[in-house]
Amino acid sequence: MRHVAELRTREFPGLVADSGIYLNAASVGPMPQSAVEVANRWSALRAQPDRIPFQALLDAAATARAQFAALVGAEATEIALMPNTTYGLNLAARALPLRPGVILSFDGEFPSCVYPFQALGSRGVELELIPRVNGLPDEDGLVQAIERRTDVVAVVVSWTQFATGFVADLERIGRACWARGAFFIVDGIQSCGIRPIDLPTLPVDIFASGAQKWQLAPWGTGFVYVRKGLVTALDPHDVGWACMKSTTDYTRLTEYEFDFFDDARRFEVVTLAYHDFAVANASTKMLLDTGVTNVAAHIEALGTRIVDWIASRRDVRLVTPADPSRRAGVVSFTSTTLDAMAARLQAARVSHTVREGAIRLSPHLYNTVEEIDAVLARLDA
Repeated sequence: MRHVAELRTREFPGLVADSGIYLNAASVGPMPQSAVEVANRWSALRAQPDRIPFQALLDAAATARAQFAALVGAEATEIALMPNTTYGLNLAARALPLRPGVILSFDGEFPSCVYPFQALGSRGVELELIPRVNGLPDEDGLVQAIERRTDVVAVVVSWTQFATGFVADLERIGRACWARGAFFIVDGIQSCGIRPIDLPTLPVDIFASGAQKWQLAPWGTGFVYVRKGLVTALDPHDVGWACMKSTTDYTRLTEYEFDFFDDARRFEVVTLAYHDFAVANASTKMLLDTGVTNVAAHIEALGTRIVDWIASRRDVRLVTPADPSRRAGVVSFTSTTLDAMAARLQAARVSHTVREGAIRLSPHLYNTVEEIDAVLARLDA
């Protein structure tokens, strides 16, 4: 990516000055300097709330909806602000009109794609997991199950899996769902902001993402996309004061007009974390200004360097698909000397994680080829 050095110096001075190497965006993304400055400014204002115009709160939320929409090619009216991915997935589980039947997902999914749907048993809805093949999601098996069975009411998958880095073909799975009249629900947190997507052109009903990882925003910020045709067709399961039209006028709150917003704000139940979304706006703006396509290309180049290194080692096995179209930012591998390798990374202050028996490296736009080479040299030591 052009000017990555300039961006790195300007927006991530802490990482530049640190003697360690941060390769853990799949867990927590470091906030850029522009976001830190907004956080400091809003914290100072929060100490004197009378200095914060009410319109500034509304503007922060409106900007967040618009910018999150831009990340996924949607309209702001299709975006509801959420504290994290799990809230969005619970919205899907509770608000979609699911008839008794089966929800399908992959074995190995993050628990947020499992527990909200396991909880639907009392409604006659059961979750079934498609077994893995060679440690990876069996997409062929999932699509065949959708096409073969008549009891499938929904499918929920991660766009990119947290442990393996496997990228699902949303177009293929979604088409199979819609052909059967089933809803398609996507957990997008491990790719949103670093992989281009145009949700309105895809057969996706609900897409949820937290912004604290690859979107480089604070904890407690995220969104859910609800397909335009579904927004007003869904009855919100959770209801509060903030999702009603009457809340735009604080002078008549007790008139109790039970009338939901006509857009996705109908799913925003409570007072929003305006401060945090204002900070998230700075991070999202940086990603949009840089260009998600450019970010994706940079991350792919770094990931390919790791994949090529794995291919050169007999004692290391790639868990993540080698095909760039089937991976995003996560590159996972296992080894006969896994514990020793993880210990070397820790000793060298290389931030990483071990997930499901594999070392997970997740570089972002602030990382350089030189850093990747240094990490691989350490692993070779």
